[in-house]
Amino acid sequence: MDFWQARFTSGQTPWDRSAAHPQLLAWLQAGMFSSNLKVLIPGCGRGHELRALGQAGIAAHGLDYAPAAVALARAQLGDFPGEVELADVLDWQPDTPVDRVYEQTCLCALHPDHWRRYADQLYGWLKPGGLLLALFMQARRDSAAEGFVEGPPYHGDIQGMRALFPASHWNWPAPPYTSTAHGQGWAELAVVLERR
Repeated sequence: MDFWQARFTSGQTPWDRSAAHPQLLAWLQAGMFSSNLKVLIPGCGRGHELRALGQAGIAAHGLDYAPAAVALARAQLGDFPGEVELADVLDWQPDTPVDRVYEQTCLCALHPDHWRRYADQLYGWLKPGGLLLALFMQARRDSAAEGFVEGPPYHGDIQGMRALFPASHWNWPAPPYTSTAHGQGWAELAVVLERR
């Protein structure tokens, strides 16, 4: 937690767009979210997506590990509907299964040693037929050819994502997937997975 707390306290968050992700806005416009759906945003950071959904009348539930991020997200949300909770995504459980999980920055922030546990959490959080709206970070580094694992952000190779979210548990759409440019020359692949 100290690493992320220090980043948010000092304002050293170069991944932050200072606005909601354009793909979230596209999904919102396409009707993927509505006020009657229970929406979860793990690793919500400064809360830009919470605010965008709140402005649309959708009360999403944000989670973050760093107290500074939670405070920033709560301030960002203001009086719009929604809530932010201090929680470790590897242990947290909802009261009831959710309809949507918006996964943008949480997976790529976790060391890959924790990915299996996190993927199991995502599966458990969603009700059957629920959607995981995922943005898989494409941040491959040259050192990966020699076996090094560098991050955060950690690279979400699409073949690795297929193994992490297998077709036995998730319905995968056919590629190609929309790619959104990110800083440092990286990109994010937008994939909507349906929980079986």
